[in-house]
Amino acid sequence: MDLLNLAFAITSIGLGCFGWLAPRYTLATLDLTAGRSGMGPSEIRASAGALFVGMGIGALIIGTPTAYAMLGFCWLGAAMGRATSLLLDRQSRKKWVFFAVELGVGLPAVALNL
Repeated sequence: MDLLNLAFAITSIGLGCFGWLAPRYTLATLDLTAGRSGMGPSEIRASAGALFVGMGIGALIIGTPTAYAMLGFCWLGAAMGRATSLLLDRQSRKKWVFFAVELGVGLPAVALNL
């Protein structure tokens, strides 16, 4: 379980680094545009980037099953938002892949740590 928890945290940090440190790449991957105000890259750096980095680092520092479960709940929250989009917005292969990753990190992190 310790290795899986480490993998969940490293996955969060690694994927978060893309949004935090490469927001334009992340925007392009998500089919978004930056816009004139600069809020696009700022929002990606914050919500799709550093937030996930902070969650992963926090889980590593706290190191308890509750911390890793909370990391899982965060990923499940992302999956819930993605599922809502799959139901209400146009579906795409990319959305399904992102949903699978979010669920694939979230469910086991919660199940193994509660």
